[in-house]
Amino acid sequence: MPQFPLDLTEAFIQLGTIRYDETGLDAVLTRIAQVARDGIPGAAEVSVTLVHGTEATTAAYTGDLALRLDEWQYEQGRGPCLDAATTGTVMIVADMATEGRWPEWARRAREAGAGSSMSIGLPIQEAVVGALNVYGTRPGAFDEVAEAAQTFADHAAVALANAHLYDSTATLAQQMQSAMHSRAVIEQAKGIIMGERRCSADEAFAILAKVSQNSNRKVRDVAESLVRQVTAGGAAPRQSTRPEG
Repeated sequence: MPQFPLDLTEAFIQLGTIRYDETGLDAVLTRIAQVARDGIPGAAEVSVTLVHGTEATTAAYTGDLALRLDEWQYEQGRGPCLDAATTGTVMIVADMATEGRWPEWARRAREAGAGSSMSIGLPIQEAVVGALNVYGTRPGAFDEVAEAAQTFADHAAVALANAHLYDSTATLAQQMQSAMHSRAVIEQAKGIIMGERRCSADEAFAILAKVSQNSNRKVRDVAESLVRQVTAGGAAPRQSTRPEG
């Protein structure tokens, strides 16, 4: 097993202590960027690029330099962070002054104060890929740490994938809870209308749907309004729930 610098070993530990039930996806991304900046030797600023389809964004960054260097690549549609994200490989720019693959971007990066960079692909899930972008102020900052940084990125990818999965699962749970609440409210409103009108469940729902259409409101909102009025002590507003025609 390769021996990492002490600070990078500590970085692995910090990634493993992330609590997904207490931290949102954005916070996890920011934490990964901060841990990478503090743990990877030679790192001055760090960012995380996410690519969904053809759209690339910087989801987290530790400083304005990293953000500018990322966005210049997005403007041109090419650069080390985009190539690393789409290929899942490591893209190292050893010296911005002699870089020939992305000369225009390298020139602007050098003028902004970057001497070298390292972008490492982060496979997250089928629809989203990304890259961990590490920027150094001097040339050759990452010549001897690429392997260790790749291992860090592997750990970061797992943390990010877990955070994305947890976030997606939590969102699905919220949507299901909302749907169950909506169904319960609608059933409650139907019961009120059935009691008032002596009608069937289908007829009661038809009344709600008609009011929804006429008032340009969701059926759930119409139902909630009716339930609130009744539970507040008033009678069900017969006129508001009577279909036209």
